Amino acid sequence: MRRLIPSMVAVALALMSGQVVAETLRMQCAPSKEGRQYCNEIKQRFEAQTGYTLEFIDLPPASDEKLSLFQQLFAAKDASAIDLFQADTVWIGVLNKHLLDLTDSVADIKQDFFPAAWQNNVVNGRVKAVPAYLDSGALYYRKDLLEKYAEQPPVTWADLTRIATRIQQGERAAGHKNFWGLVFQGKSYEGLTCNALEWVASQNGGSFIDAQGNITINNPQAAQALDMAAGWIGKITPKGTLGYMEEESRALFQNGDAMFMRNWPYAYVLAQDSSSAIRGKVGVMPLPKGADGHSVSALGGWQWAINGYTRHPQAAIALLKIVSDAESQKRALALMGQAPSRTALYDDPQVLAQAPYLADFKGIFAQAMPRPATQTKRQYAQVSRAIYNATFNVLRGDSDGVTAVADLQQRLERIKARGWR
Repeated sequence: MRRLIPSMVAVALALMSGQVVAETLRMQCAPSKEGRQYCNEIKQRFEAQTGYTLEFIDLPPASDEKLSLFQQLFAAKDASAIDLFQADTVWIGVLNKHLLDLTDSVADIKQDFFPAAWQNNVVNGRVKAVPAYLDSGALYYRKDLLEKYAEQPPVTWADLTRIATRIQQGERAAGHKNFWGLVFQGKSYEGLTCNALEWVASQNGGSFIDAQGNITINNPQAAQALDMAAGWIGKITPKGTLGYMEEESRALFQNGDAMFMRNWPYAYVLAQDSSSAIRGKVGVMPLPKGADGHSVSALGGWQWAINGYTRHPQAAIALLKIVSDAESQKRALALMGQAPSRTALYDDPQVLAQAPYLADFKGIFAQAMPRPATQTKRQYAQVSRAIYNATFNVLRGDSDGVTAVADLQQRLERIKARGWR
């Protein structure tokens, strides 16, 4: 495994000494034991198929550090540092002009992937990446407590509020004084943008900014959605939620102190761990909807993309097709627990025998909605910051839904100015 900067130096020295490096491709690879095993399997297939050599690149662990490094490399139009890499869902618009256009090369596999995940990678009608693995918001619940109180899983947010209130009161009366009805990610950060998107879109309030780049947040349904969530704080949701990210909310739920939790798929496996207080008692389902709306789950996950300056575009495309095929996605699931982006694998007996919980996630992934990142391009970080700050102000009681969506509309209009770029 090579680190990125040393590998660039090695390439430069090789070029100066006259060594041939034209037959080598470089691919991002996770530094874990499982990640290395996965990459070695890809290496064997790729080298046998193409005759090229494949090397692995070790990137920084933090997402923002990765993005910063890619932006530096692409600003320099570096063709040799890396050929194939994984991009976060919200990076495609940011890195768009530096990514190889895959439109014609991957047209034959488009139908094999979840539509929302695929569409997230389309910028101005051109395909710039292929989904690697999925993440999407889901509602976790205590199956044993639903049975105890003779309740059914909630379909609407009103159902959730009623059930959470009833069971919270019942459990506290039974002596569980620190029991809560619902936990989610309420801190002012990217995770709150995901939660806000789910609340607003599921109430027919839109997605803040539509696919054409129009700002749509200032509407009554969006205001109502934010007020609904604010109404949970201190009642069925602890005030501490305003400081919760994924792990804080998971810890409270997994300790047995909450009825419902909004979180990502990773939490399911951890809830079934032998150390979990709720092992065998957890169900997962799509998030609730508004009375006249539909369930919406914020799309997460990572995408395979190719350096637009690569000297070996055809070989890089061949590599991308290998890492994106069903065989590779099965191995990524087996070794690293990554949820496949190919729809057929959720009906595959081999996959379901290995990870039966994925049957519950097929419907969740099918209802996923991207954040407004691809259409807002390099301005997405500002957009998301405006969204989660406005939402946080409502949750904290410093604003109300009507005021917040009107102010957010104006703020986003100022960010957009003369267009998304």
